[in-house]
Amino acid sequence: MNLRDIHIPVMLERCVELLGPALVREGAVYVDGTLGMGGHAEAFLDRFPGIRLVGLDRDPAALRIAGERLQAHADRIALVHTVYDGIADALRTAGVDRADAILYDLGVSSLQLDEAERGFAYARDAPLDMRMDPTQGVTAAEIVATYSEGELRRIFERYGEEKLAGRYARAIIAARQQSPIERSGRLVEVLQQATPAALSHAGHPAKRVFQALRIEVNGELSALERAIPAALSTLAVGGRLVVLSYQSLEDRFVKRLFAEASASTAPAGLPMELPEHAPRFRLLVKGAEVAGDEEAARNPRAKPVRLRAIERVRESE
Repeated sequence: MNLRDIHIPVMLERCVELLGPALVREGAVYVDGTLGMGGHAEAFLDRFPGIRLVGLDRDPAALRIAGERLQAHADRIALVHTVYDGIADALRTAGVDRADAILYDLGVSSLQLDEAERGFAYARDAPLDMRMDPTQGVTAAEIVATYSEGELRRIFERYGEEKLAGRYARAIIAARQQSPIERSGRLVEVLQQATPAALSHAGHPAKRVFQALRIEVNGELSALERAIPAALSTLAVGGRLVVLSYQSLEDRFVKRLFAEASASTAPAGLPMELPEHAPRFRLLVKGAEVAGDEEAARNPRAKPVRLRAIERVRESE
């Protein structure tokens, strides 16, 4: 298996362009908060021979594969098994005080999508698992088997933005009373049967439901809401954070948290801003950037990406 063929890092050159200025000094610390198969990390280690890498991932398989891929840089890397909101503890584990550059490449990884038995992909029949860390937590099958109709509807609406959330929740409740829904193929069948004929060609009926289940299984949005402030708090002055989001819910979270971090804390009505109220961070890009047409054509997983970036400009008081 050649990882460089099957795993193409998304928006790599733009990430290097944005994070590079924070990594020029000897001993600078680059944190890959969602290491995956190590594509971004390898590029940074190759291009910045003076940096140290702290790589985080909740998936033990990803850490093993990335460790093998990055073996040539073994003396400069520390890999930590944790969710990305555990960045502060991970840095302490690696013996590091502050980060100079951080990358969060959110969502499900190529490794997880490509291993059918993990149950992330609705296009292939597999056990309904969806855990990014298969060593702990509840599975999607357990959620489908135990959540009430109201709970299923809530997660389909909130995490999948699914207009047929109520209809799909009722269909799942009815179907599981007949037989357990333990495989992705069975769930897809239930959803297809519950989809009105008029909407049968408006995208795959399982896409948003599977997204919602994955987010619920892995607590992705709650982890993200903790992870952004945690990452910002670890940045040294001049340090930068880049976040790649793949769905609107994630991007809205990042947009809001970046806006809060880059805003003045001066009370309304003050005639002038005091130094202690000046923003601690500044936005590096206007709005969210997307992958270019050429990259999106070459790498389909880049099509939905939204990139946001921020830099620490002063210490907290």
